[in-house]
Amino acid sequence: MDVVITGGAGFIGSNLARALTQHLDIAGVRIIDNFATGTKDNLTGLDAQLFEGDVQDPALLDSAFDGADAVVHLAALPSVPRSLRDPIASHHANATGTLQVLEAARRAGNLHVIAASSSSVYGATPALPKHEDLPTVPMSPYAVTKLATEAYLTAYHHSFDLPVLPLRFFNVYGPGQRADHPYAAVIPRWIHAALNGHPATVYGDGTQTRDFTYVGTVTALITDALLRQVAHPTPVNLAFGTRTSLLDLAAELRTALGTPLALQHEPGRPGDVPHSQADPTRLRALFPDIAPASLRSGLQGTVTWHQ
Repeated sequence: MDVVITGGAGFIGSNLARALTQHLDIAGVRIIDNFATGTKDNLTGLDAQLFEGDVQDPALLDSAFDGADAVVHLAALPSVPRSLRDPIASHHANATGTLQVLEAARRAGNLHVIAASSSSVYGATPALPKHEDLPTVPMSPYAVTKLATEAYLTAYHHSFDLPVLPLRFFNVYGPGQRADHPYAAVIPRWIHAALNGHPATVYGDGTQTRDFTYVGTVTALITDALLRQVAHPTPVNLAFGTRTSLLDLAAELRTALGTPLALQHEPGRPGDVPHSQADPTRLRALFPDIAPASLRSGLQGTVTWHQ
């Protein structure tokens, strides 16, 4: 099996690429990346073919998809704050980029397409845990672009019989996640702050909750989906129903680090969702053999990588 990973030089993409290249049933891995957020350092020592460029380039996609069996579409401009600063850039990269990927998958013979969405699509929907049949109330342009990603996958399944699997990621973390850019996620930012003797910034009072998912669990599940050709026309939560407040996360990080971690509170940010927790019922039905890493073990591996 030959697999294309869009955004393969990013955090999740490079972790997935390494996992796939070590699997005996994966013959080849191809990576598409324009290095807007990913880095070439993430590809060091990786046995994969690189197609450098943007997923909005149909000719590049046709070249990379030629002879492939499946596509894992991870390329995107992440971050709610980034989308608030430049909504149009987020739309082009995430929504239009997805549409181009789906058209290229059709041209290549209806390839199996697994694509990343986000729990941010639930937005202001108050119910917990979040199940996939809840209404979506996006609170940011980023969330809208991910809702468009899901909708395009569902439409292409019904319109063109394309095998698709839209996955709603929930706060993925782990080794390889950068802390050195303005839109860094909370876990690498806090680890970096602690290792450098700085306080960790909390936006809000810290009682907001998240369903953190270790990147190794994500790559194992996507690998399984590829090998078994798992398809589903509507979104599937990719998280396992945990609920951790940022204050509890800080306590777990202190344990993993073995050092103090002071917190510095700042005002809450526009577009941030107060609480997030997945209902994993649909996920567990499709992937009964996947066992998620615990937050404690995942944080320890992440801290070790950062150290």
